[in-house]
Amino acid sequence: MKKLKFALLLLCLLAYSSSYAQDDLLSLLGEEEETTEYAKASFKTTRVINGHSLENVAGGVMDMKISHRFGMLNSGAYNLFGLDQASIRIGLDYGINDRLMVGFGRSSHNKVYDGFAKLKLLRQSSGKRTMPISLVVLSGVYLKTIEWQQPERDNYFSSRLEYTHQLIVGRKFSEGTTIQFMPTVVHRNLVPTTEDTHDVILIGAAARQKLTKRVAINAEYYYALPDQLSPDRKNSLAIGFDIETGGHVFQLHFTNSTSMIEPGFMTETIGDWGKGDIHFGFNVSRVFTIRKPKKLEG
Repeated sequence: MKKLKFALLLLCLLAYSSSYAQDDLLSLLGEEEETTEYAKASFKTTRVINGHSLENVAGGVMDMKISHRFGMLNSGAYNLFGLDQASIRIGLDYGINDRLMVGFGRSSHNKVYDGFAKLKLLRQSSGKRTMPISLVVLSGVYLKTIEWQQPERDNYFSSRLEYTHQLIVGRKFSEGTTIQFMPTVVHRNLVPTTEDTHDVILIGAAARQKLTKRVAINAEYYYALPDQLSPDRKNSLAIGFDIETGGHVFQLHFTNSTSMIEPGFMTETIGDWGKGDIHFGFNVSRVFTIRKPKKLEG
């Protein structure tokens, strides 16, 4: 029995030493063990324009966002082509780790408080571990605090709540080109008309094309499936530019949507691009490192 134990111990030592010898041999030959490379900077921020992108803030990083939408360009010179009117959203996003991000914000339009969680299930990668796409799941809750239009009737707190659930699937095809798709469900506890459904299904698409080292053009479009919204509602379309300057990212854009939260720009847009119902706006993003996180594998 002692001889058997000695033989097993010797075999383990030989195997252990041979693995190190193999690594040393690979090093001497100039060969390194294959690693996994993850796609980075598919978009410059966590938002394409109005909606979310494939990207999360890194773990331990806080992202402060200020979003601004002016009035419609066709409102005329009296309103300085919309510059006299404005809606704003201020938000804070935080990376729990490199996969999970949470955030909250407040919008002046309809006086909405919002919160969300965003989890990256799959990360596009190459090398030792190959994954052709990135897959993200997003869930948000929204609380309207604007005064009731009919305060004399019975109004319920639950009627102020709305929800969004979204999948984001996309791929960075090259250093300058990214495309993503966003199937989405919006639930509204209270709908404005009998023609509106409580659950609205939409299909979104977005793309980014890098123009220079610090400038890119973005576009996004959300298509609501038929017979869910009243006839005056329009699909949301936005086009803009990302400009990176150190720790800031400026996004300058044009959109037919006033709201900057998912239920708003997906189900409440009334602007018609063909009639000039277009808002000029901008987003400003500034990141702060709160803590240095541990790296997650996979």
